[in-house]
Amino acid sequence: MFWHIFLLVSGLKLLFIPAYRSTDFEVHRNWLAITHSLPLSRWYYEKTSEWTLDYPPLFAYFEWALSQVAISFDPRMLDVKNLNYASDQTVLFQRFSVIVMDVIYALGVRRCLRALTGGADTRSQLIGGALLLGNAGLLMVDHIHFQYNGFLFGVLLLSIGALLEGRPLQSAALFAVLLNLKHIFIYVAPVYVVYLLRFYCLRGSTPGQALMKLIKLGTVVLTVCLLSFGPFYAHLPQVLSRLFPFKRGLTHAYWAPNFWALYNAADKVLSLALGRRETSAGTSSGLVQTFDHSVLPSISPMVTFALTGAAMLPAIVKLWSLVGRESNAALGRSFIRAIVLCGCTSFLFGWHVHEKAILMVLIPLTLLSIGHANDARWTLFLGIVAHYSLFPLLFKPELTLIKISLHVAYTAISVLLLKLLHRGNLFRLPEFLYLAGFPILAVYENLVHDAIGLRDRLPFIPLLLTSVYCAVGVLYFWLSYHVSFLATPHHEKATEKTKKKT
Repeated sequence: MFWHIFLLVSGLKLLFIPAYRSTDFEVHRNWLAITHSLPLSRWYYEKTSEWTLDYPPLFAYFEWALSQVAISFDPRMLDVKNLNYASDQTVLFQRFSVIVMDVIYALGVRRCLRALTGGADTRSQLIGGALLLGNAGLLMVDHIHFQYNGFLFGVLLLSIGALLEGRPLQSAALFAVLLNLKHIFIYVAPVYVVYLLRFYCLRGSTPGQALMKLIKLGTVVLTVCLLSFGPFYAHLPQVLSRLFPFKRGLTHAYWAPNFWALYNAADKVLSLALGRRETSAGTSSGLVQTFDHSVLPSISPMVTFALTGAAMLPAIVKLWSLVGRESNAALGRSFIRAIVLCGCTSFLFGWHVHEKAILMVLIPLTLLSIGHANDARWTLFLGIVAHYSLFPLLFKPELTLIKISLHVAYTAISVLLLKLLHRGNLFRLPEFLYLAGFPILAVYENLVHDAIGLRDRLPFIPLLLTSVYCAVGVLYFWLSYHVSFLATPHHEKATEKTKKKT
């Protein structure tokens, strides 16, 4: 049945082949051309297109491998100078490549669910599989907007599954591969570092054994990094300059719904109240570049790094303290919760965060929804917020009905399936009232704003409202889930005992 669900969702993805494609479609077509047509030494220097190669080397090798198949579809797509090329064959190949690579995601989902349920609870596995394979955010971001997030999350889930199965070295190797595919996953690297040091290297080991395990762990990670970056040894400064372009500014052109969206909005309100004029590169200019705030202190990358690191510490310290006091199953769930919290912390306070990064929080959280009612509650809450926050990516008017339908259908299915596993009310009254605001927000943004003649005068208002309203929900989730994780050290054992009695 799991693979039947996968095939059903894949059939739905086929319907999106002719749909709107973002600039990311041209980004990846250009990367196919760069890696196929140019020698490796020029990959990170090529700049004929503005969409230069800025992912780590393993992803570049992945694009090169895809290009070996792409040439049989349409060789012209592999011409570096053939900018914005999108023949029917090119569209088919790139769309199909995303769908096919989602097999990795399915394998990761299956591995994690079997590890979390002990391979016995078929109903929970199927419900978890349906929620993860049919995730509305991945459908919108990968199969309409266009990216390879499913493939990347598949590698993450395979790594988590290996850790749950008691294979720490394999987990570390897979996570190292993931970092060398897309370095944004460094957001959750502290969780891996703490867990592997405390659980694999130190727990139950003598100093000599701990040292040998640390050497093995370091050897595995360094081997992956050498295989990835080794061929670019002479070009490392150029590669790193592409991977970490700090001149892109605090926030993306569309603000991700995080703390800095609230900060930008507060600065804008204060500047209007004080009668100050915004500079040409202001927070709502829609430009991807650095800018100064009008009233509040301007934020540098170092400020975001320090704030992110400080905000991660409680969850990291808690994870360290849990090791050795809980069962392996409970410890595994605590590890995933720490991933959720550190991913959300980086999303809230990081530098130049993209709205799509919220999926790094939601997908691991969804794994836990099949086991505990509290996790199910937060999965539903954050799912509603996160999927709505992705709407601005699909800004074409003809996509309005599609994105709303995807959101409503996925939310309804999620509620029905999780109700089969967990009884009782899933939301508290304040949460329900907050979520009830989304239909009102959608009506204003899609109907009222234009009807009252504000489209030309204040075009940024719908985006600002979406970002700020969703940011409130993400911040509320982060604070509440943090309290839950930090304040209930033995909730896992209590839950397991309750389940046995019932």
